[in-house]
Amino acid sequence: MSIGIGADHDALADSFARFAARNVPLEQTRDHFDRLRRGDRPAFWEQLVGLGIPSLHLPEEYGGAGAGLLELVVALEQSGHGLIPGPLLPTVGASAVIASHGTDAARTTVLPRLATGTTGALGLEPGTVTLSGDGDEVVATGTTAPVLGALGADVLVLVGACGDTPVWFVVSAGDPGVDVLGEEGVDLTRDIGRVRLSETRIPAENVLGATADEVAALAAVLFCAEAVGVARWAQETGVAYAKIREQFGRPIGSFQSIKHKCARLLVRVETMAGSVWDAALAADSGDRQQLALAAARTATVVSREAVDVVLDALTVLGGIGNTWEHDIHLYWRRAVALLALGGSQDVWARRAGELALSVERESALGAPDRPDFRVGVAAMIGEAAALDAEEARAFLADHGLVSPHYPVPYGLGADTAGQLIIAEEFERAGMTPPSTVIGEWALPSILQYGTEEQSERLIARTLRGEIIWCQLFSEPGAGSDLASLTTYATKVDGGWRIDGRKVWNSKAHEAHWGICLARTDRDVPKHRGISYFLVDMSAPGVDVRPLREANGDSMFNEVVLDGVFVPDADLVGAPGEGWKVARTTLTNERVSMGRTPVVGRDRFDPVEIVRALDPVARQDAIPALGRLTSMTGALDALAHRNVLVRLCGGNPGVEASVLKVASAQHITNVAAQVLEWFGSEAAVGSLAQNVVGGGRAAKAYLSTPSLLIGGGTLEIQLDVISEQILGLPRESR
Repeated sequence: MSIGIGADHDALADSFARFAARNVPLEQTRDHFDRLRRGDRPAFWEQLVGLGIPSLHLPEEYGGAGAGLLELVVALEQSGHGLIPGPLLPTVGASAVIASHGTDAARTTVLPRLATGTTGALGLEPGTVTLSGDGDEVVATGTTAPVLGALGADVLVLVGACGDTPVWFVVSAGDPGVDVLGEEGVDLTRDIGRVRLSETRIPAENVLGATADEVAALAAVLFCAEAVGVARWAQETGVAYAKIREQFGRPIGSFQSIKHKCARLLVRVETMAGSVWDAALAADSGDRQQLALAAARTATVVSREAVDVVLDALTVLGGIGNTWEHDIHLYWRRAVALLALGGSQDVWARRAGELALSVERESALGAPDRPDFRVGVAAMIGEAAALDAEEARAFLADHGLVSPHYPVPYGLGADTAGQLIIAEEFERAGMTPPSTVIGEWALPSILQYGTEEQSERLIARTLRGEIIWCQLFSEPGAGSDLASLTTYATKVDGGWRIDGRKVWNSKAHEAHWGICLARTDRDVPKHRGISYFLVDMSAPGVDVRPLREANGDSMFNEVVLDGVFVPDADLVGAPGEGWKVARTTLTNERVSMGRTPVVGRDRFDPVEIVRALDPVARQDAIPALGRLTSMTGALDALAHRNVLVRLCGGNPGVEASVLKVASAQHITNVAAQVLEWFGSEAAVGSLAQNVVGGGRAAKAYLSTPSLLIGGGTLEIQLDVISEQILGLPRESR
């Protein structure tokens, strides 16, 4: 998915893409490198202005579309994807800063010009420029650091030092004392230069009321949006090449190493897109603290990563990717220039870490309100909150609030918006929504394929917390490859006899029922001969053997099934339909509040840990904290996007698969970093989960394999992404 969500954003991106294909083909850009380096205005500029792209974000009173920064970043992503040359990014950077921080006079005078085709540029570093003067005007002298688009700009938003304080101001390229000095740029598709100011006089109305952090935040959102487009083009180009380039008699995309590399490229690009989307929302909220935090996070996640993604995609292309003739080096050059101009990842990570200690990212999913429904839900949850835990669970189940997406009488048949309202009311009441845990997988299958008797017997009791489930799928020789299972079910009088071994079964030691896959037909292809059973865990022949993990716990189990009788009444679906039943979920599945599933809020809060460090250690820890919280924010944004797509009536995109891979790796990184923060204390102490201290930090890290293996290893998830999402060929067996 692109940064934008919804039909309007799709239409905007598509319109811009078609414009670029018609008017800005890359072969034409290559022919004009010299002109672009001089700052000559591209032939397509007036048409682009006619489309309203440079003025998307500007208020209507100044000739803009009044759309907001989110729409602008959608366009900038497409600008990066199409490698649009010329002044678009510099111009919108200048106008965005003036719109946010300019005086009324500057907005009135300058913004209408920028909305109708005047080009601009934004300086981010003062170089040697100093300012002096009184309240009527200031005088600027010195030479700026490199400014993207300076040679072709009519309007220049620059910065100078007034004592120790950076101050931004607006000048015109033709003003007295303004001289632009061209430089040879790394990005061959845009000009870059320094601006020399010789006692240039700037009236007070052209002095902007922006701080360095505020300008840097706005620029970061815009630069990172374009960087995402660059990275996405590289990722798509690498995948396309992997499908057609043959080596050793087959496409290189069939080799697992290439497949996994391509899948990881997708994960990285989607994560970056989510982060920029979140930062654009923060910008449009008008809350400068929220923008500061979200922008620092997106710069931490995107700026360096975009460069690395293009390089990794280039290596998928092999030698051809490292030639002048292939366009990927032009994209790589743009990513490098954006990184160099936008600030180092280390600086942004420290900024993100500092902000994380004092600011929490606020986000609202924006579900359409239903006042009557909300009032009723709030009343029921309030009534449950006054009960003890067992009574509250039963009350919530009886009123359809344990799994509200289930149909009546077990739930409320709540759609996405309804589920979000319910989740908000649980949060407002300070209650955690109850879960049936493994029942989240078992009950939808029963509802979809089971009999009415099975539903009546098992669903309500599960929702009330009276039945605990486990999943009997994996086997010692068939973990992620479920279709290779060897547990057999033999038809006997009145039911089935099941024999086999299952492993890695969480909750099996306390479960009342298990959902079990067993082979019922050995003579058909392996997916077709599987059936889906409900197994009474107290039945004769069921032997549960806890498996002690590296962390000392025994959450998982091995389950031996030795002649276990399962009556016909506990077969779900028809014999041989087990694979279909196992893969099913209800169309209107549960909607989370958009939080990443494994980011560790129930383990450690990195922010709280860093706050508790001594002052010296805290300063050392802040950059790492910035990196961790920036990735957490990006993954939260992906989860939010997934919910919003469904809220708009769309089908979930690639976010779920991306979250599975990215979250598992991220929580491993969080646990490892927390371990380091505890230092030598992590080598001693209790491993009990509820004990605060170094031992608990070690326990958290020693618990990470379940995230990397459970539900299909990361490698299996990467296979799924590469084959089912990217369309890469299966590896020959």
